[in-house]
Amino acid sequence: MKPRDRWLALLNGKRPDRVPCDYWATKETTERLLQDLGCPNERELWGLLGVDKCIHLAARNPNATETDWHTPSLFSLWGIQTETADYGQGVYHEVTHPPLAWVEAPGDLKCCSWPNPDDWDTSGLVIQIRQWEDYPIMGAAFEPFYLYCRLRGMELALEDLALRPELVDALLEIIYEVHAAVARRSLEAAGGAIDFVYVAEDLGTQESLLMSPAAFRRFLKPWLARMMDLAHRYGAYVFHHDDGAIRPLIPELIEIGIDILNPLQWRCPSMGREDLARDFGRRLVFLGGIDNQHTLPFGTPDEVRREVRDNIELFKGTRGYIVAPCHNIQANTPTENIVALYKAVAEFR
Repeated sequence: MKPRDRWLALLNGKRPDRVPCDYWATKETTERLLQDLGCPNERELWGLLGVDKCIHLAARNPNATETDWHTPSLFSLWGIQTETADYGQGVYHEVTHPPLAWVEAPGDLKCCSWPNPDDWDTSGLVIQIRQWEDYPIMGAAFEPFYLYCRLRGMELALEDLALRPELVDALLEIIYEVHAAVARRSLEAAGGAIDFVYVAEDLGTQESLLMSPAAFRRFLKPWLARMMDLAHRYGAYVFHHDDGAIRPLIPELIEIGIDILNPLQWRCPSMGREDLARDFGRRLVFLGGIDNQHTLPFGTPDEVRREVRDNIELFKGTRGYIVAPCHNIQANTPTENIVALYKAVAEFR
């Protein structure tokens, strides 16, 4: 079976020839891996490792200085200023100027200019998709509170939930309308070739939720539900990424339509793999679960191999499981551990 066939088999209630696998890593990790394994490009790397890579594509906006597939990260279109933070083995981009920190009420938003969905080039997206027809395609993204926090600043964003609910409603509506229009145009242009829409959030910390379930229901659940409905209307599945200890929200995420849950940070409280498989396994495809905070960077190749084996065993009675790291593999992860991960997928197929 080809990589796309394996993913879609699970989502259609069938069993593929082996457990599918995905790859998430920082740019620096991938560049090192290409060099260490002698691969000229990422397509060759997926083939060498046997990765059923979900290809993240997006319509391009010529007004953006970034070319990220993750539409909410096109900060230049929203006036968000960042600086590069170097941590020794790579860099991250941290927000230095949230452009809407001055806003006090919904009426202030009328003074702002917003990205025009018609500026996204969907013809280029179609060309990209043709180049990856054997692989599953993610072709649109929506992560509303992620962008809200960068527009307002993290402290103000969390304050707004309690003190300025009307502002939260107004700004989230603008964020939704822009992203829904881009997603709709992308899905229509692709004509069914987009398999997944990324409808995500980062609602969990290492210990608990970022906000209360009541706040989630009040502010975010309706917008996430609308985007999930849009994806399903066009025949796409919903890929939901949500970090950390999110257990209290999983039933509600299932209710509004997620198809895949990622990244399964199972060392966080209440996120035990056995419990997730038992309680939600018939309704979800799980993706992730290979720990990238302990096992991958600091374990041995044999420990990585055992974790892959354990996860396949624990999730085998569910709707489906796709082997992948718990979020991006960091640059301090040895190459031999990454290779061990994907060799184990073939071994415990």
